[in-house]
Amino acid sequence: MSQSTPPRAKRVPHSHTHHGITREDDFAWLRADNWQEVMQKPETLDAEIRAYLEAENGYYEAEFGQPTAALQDKIYKEIRGRIKEDDSGVPSPDGPWAYNSRMLEGKQYPLVVRTPRNGGEETILLDCNIEAGEGYFGFAGADHDPSHRFLAWAADRAGSEYYDIVIRDLETGVDSPEIIAETAGSYVWSNDSRAIYYTEYDDNHRPYRIRRHDIGTAQDADPIIFEEKDPGFFVGVGKTQNDEFIVIDAHDHQTSEVWLIDAKTGGEPRLVAPRLTDREYDVEARENLLYIRTNADGAEDYKIVTAPIDAPDASNWTDLIPHRPGVLVLDMIVLKNHLLRLEREDGLPRIVVRDLQTEKEDVVGFDEEAYALGMSVGYEFDTTVFRLSYSSPTTPNQVYDVDLATGERTLLKTQEVPSGHDPAQYETRRIFAKAADGADVPVTLLYKKGIALDGTRPALLYGYGAYGMSMPASFSVSVLSLVDRGFVYAIAHIRGGMEKGYAWYKNGRREHKPNTFGDFIAAAEALISAGYTQKGRIVAQGGSAGGMLMGAIANLRPDLWAGIIAQVPFVDVLNTMLDDTLPLTPPEWPEWGNPITSAEDYSRIAEYAPYEAVSAQAYPPIFALAGLTDPRVTYWEPAKWVARLRATGTGTAPLYLKTNMGAGHAGASGRFDRLKETAQCYAFAIKCVGLDS
Repeated sequence: MSQSTPPRAKRVPHSHTHHGITREDDFAWLRADNWQEVMQKPETLDAEIRAYLEAENGYYEAEFGQPTAALQDKIYKEIRGRIKEDDSGVPSPDGPWAYNSRMLEGKQYPLVVRTPRNGGEETILLDCNIEAGEGYFGFAGADHDPSHRFLAWAADRAGSEYYDIVIRDLETGVDSPEIIAETAGSYVWSNDSRAIYYTEYDDNHRPYRIRRHDIGTAQDADPIIFEEKDPGFFVGVGKTQNDEFIVIDAHDHQTSEVWLIDAKTGGEPRLVAPRLTDREYDVEARENLLYIRTNADGAEDYKIVTAPIDAPDASNWTDLIPHRPGVLVLDMIVLKNHLLRLEREDGLPRIVVRDLQTEKEDVVGFDEEAYALGMSVGYEFDTTVFRLSYSSPTTPNQVYDVDLATGERTLLKTQEVPSGHDPAQYETRRIFAKAADGADVPVTLLYKKGIALDGTRPALLYGYGAYGMSMPASFSVSVLSLVDRGFVYAIAHIRGGMEKGYAWYKNGRREHKPNTFGDFIAAAEALISAGYTQKGRIVAQGGSAGGMLMGAIANLRPDLWAGIIAQVPFVDVLNTMLDDTLPLTPPEWPEWGNPITSAEDYSRIAEYAPYEAVSAQAYPPIFALAGLTDPRVTYWEPAKWVARLRATGTGTAPLYLKTNMGAGHAGASGRFDRLKETAQCYAFAIKCVGLDS
């Protein structure tokens, strides 16, 4: 094969019929029959499928990878130069110790450390660089036990999201031979340090069961504490902030149910309130009361209620923070004397602090047009200090401790940019694009201050728009490599997210899904009409469900884009939603619809699904990235999509598929390896708009 000839996947006749409609899918053979085994053992992939993926990788490398190697390396070094390599987090106190993580210069993975709370010598509890070895290492975190004697840490070594939990004796530094193998990654200690509650996958890679591992016993003897019977619900395990309860939550994307276990004595799980379709709630505890954030009783943007611990059913829920339409309650933290809630109104977040003794409230907010805000309290319940993080597209991340008694803010850390960063050289703007139905779509912009808005600038427009996930207007050391080259960097806060409340999410899912695509296109047209860029100078980028967005806007308006970057793109929507053996399919039906049982859902999804809607038209340059062991967006989705684009599209623009043969949904595991993937994407964007370096 010459360098100018892209791979062509063979066509194998295959069809499926649903609701009386037959569809041809000649590239269905790219889905390995043993895909579950491949997730854990990539070497078992069918040789013919592997050969095709490697041919695509070879084509990408010959046509783009090698010719742009110098540019990619330059971008990689720029981004790496903005990262303080020997960086440290901010210590979180817990009893006699303060726990932290930090990075070493030149190393890919963190150290987990602790120091005596009142000062003293640091102890390295875990060095992930040693544990990682040479292969993939997906670190799921570490959690010390209540006695501070042991550390449980978890890692995935294939990218398939199967995590082994290892228990380390912190007095000797030696790991126990009793590994809790192939868990789903979430786990908590019992209060007596004698047991770990953890999640377990079913045969289709769905977290469906909670087991308890008693230290010193065999894993196959671990008792089942909770098992979910509905394949559409996933389960997780956590703990209340006051350490009183182990929390088991069962949920899909619109409905949840919580069970509590006494963290001191164990025992059987106790139900808070039975699941009710479209009702969501989460729970904290304090002084014989449960504090519950919920959308019950029509509280679309959520409210906070209380209920007696001994009688927690919804009939006993009493409003504490009533529902206010348009003010989305994103999160809450309950402390001994305070309730913190993170809210968003008109796309901007704020933190509200409520004194639970006086009922007085104070608001913590900032003045920039667009910014990101977060809150946490670490390990402790009886504390008068909470921690907030703040950044904006121009302002590096800042971490403060806030004294709840005085309101005083103490700056603990400002993100360092070793190569230098002057916020005054950049401008952050928030504009609104007018969607076809009149909705105002927020768009966050970052660009060099003083640029002429004459339509000549290239732009990169990023979008996601699903599952209610909102895209934060935060600082990124990576995007500066585009902005410094004259790009306007834009984030479209489209429907399907919750930037403007829960209704913004509802109007971008199921039958309203096309709004997501229309909003993104409207954002691009708003950039053009305001003089930030012009048609054919915009590179679109999105990943996962945002990758599905990329496929849809490629089909709908191929003329708008200079190029499209689709990372682990969910593009084979119809076939995936028709396959109830795949890990995410049943839990995703509330988000997209169930085409197995509903002819209406089938027709609607088929109309916009990127793979199904590929047509004989000229497409812009496309760069698709996949992970072989990805259990969320399986490798064959982008592989099939690229194969059909090659077979059907009429244009001559370049089309690349790059599959990471040793990683999953999150891409490369090391922090520097991830930067290399970012550099690949940005080199593609730079070349698409005709820049040389």
